[in-house]
Amino acid sequence: MPDRPPHLTPAAAAALAARRAREAEALRANLRRRKQQTRDRAEGPAMTLSGCIEMLFTGLADYPSRVRACRAAGLGAVEFWRWHGKDIEAIAAASREAGLPVAVFSVEPGGRLVDPATHAEFLQGLRDTIPIAARLGTTRLIVLSGDTLPGVPAEAQRDAVIAALRAAAPIAEAAGITLLLEPLNTVRDHVGYFLDRTEDGLDIIDAVGSPAVRLLYDIYHSAMMGEDPALVLAGRGDRVGYVHAADTNGRHEPGSGTIDWAHVRETLAGLGYTGPIGLEFRPAADTDAALRQAIGLLTNP
Repeated sequence: MPDRPPHLTPAAAAALAARRAREAEALRANLRRRKQQTRDRAEGPAMTLSGCIEMLFTGLADYPSRVRACRAAGLGAVEFWRWHGKDIEAIAAASREAGLPVAVFSVEPGGRLVDPATHAEFLQGLRDTIPIAARLGTTRLIVLSGDTLPGVPAEAQRDAVIAALRAAAPIAEAAGITLLLEPLNTVRDHVGYFLDRTEDGLDIIDAVGSPAVRLLYDIYHSAMMGEDPALVLAGRGDRVGYVHAADTNGRHEPGSGTIDWAHVRETLAGLGYTGPIGLEFRPAADTDAALRQAIGLLTNP
């Protein structure tokens, strides 16, 4: 068989061969992509677990060391609460060295969103925090409602929170930031806090109406308020921008309390949640053992 059709010039034959090689490679790439999609459907999305360096490895004196310890423990990200008073450059360097992104931290000062008098402070705090987020490569920031104002109707305080977040949303969106509004339990850890119900938080998210404002769903706080994740998140899972995990009866590692973690996993999977889960718990004893237990309960079907 001749190397090329007799009517083709050498240049044309070379071009034809190159085109056929490209077509063959495209076909192989398509097959590889289909195989990967099949594996992804079978295995589900990879889950990133983020270690809260405020609560994990507290025996290590500095935060960069805790970042490195989270890496050694097999976590995929880290997070913390406030940025004031921390050596941000050292944390950023440790994050780069370990290959662990900083998944989330808080706007500071956060103001008191229930009080319109603090909104200017809150918005300035957001503007001040955004450059810190950029230095750390962070795209999510936590915001809190603040404590209930005595003598002020709950509806007025809810409206104030909505107004603050509506004002903050375009600032966050322009910076590529998602603001995460977090309900906290008022039966033990945050007595007096205004926003203590997941459904109320979701109602506020809906009222704000911005993709730059989402809910931080904390499994521990929700359970402490007697909530069932399948019920409070039903039909609105797309409003959840982040998840925190700890168990009841002490806020220790998953498996140390009464939460049904299989139910939690099934609920989050059914809602299509594929974002990070922050491990915001106090280890009951050994941190490494607590993390192994948490990873097993959160990732194993």
